[in-house]
Amino acid sequence: VQLMESGGGLVQPGGSLRLSCVVWGFTSSEYFMRWYRQAPGKERELVSGVVEGRTTYADAVKGRFTISRDNAKNTVILQMNDLKSEGTGVYFCNAWGTGRHDWGRGTQDTVCS
Repeated sequence: VQLMESGGGLVQPGGSLRLSCVVWGFTSSEYFMRWYRQAPGKERELVSGVVEGRTTYADAVKGRFTISRDNAKNTVILQMNDLKSEGTGVYFCNAWGTGRHDWGRGTQDTVCS
């Protein structure tokens, strides 16, 4: 079982990044897939999630972030627009469900001018 995040990087405020979480070992569409962010010196916090077509977002990212699935590629995507400096952190992919609570290693996003 493996979750691998990619797409992080350095971006200026107002910019965009597209994160991908590729899943191996199980079918991601059968589980609640979530993105978390851990800012420097802070606890990991939920950013967005998707399950059975329903999506959830943290209040701070509503209207700017979009989570989606590419089931053919067993991938979960987080499109992040209009990024703000508080968006800096390591973004982790998480799979949660019956008998499963798996994490990726994370991808670093830095938002600064």
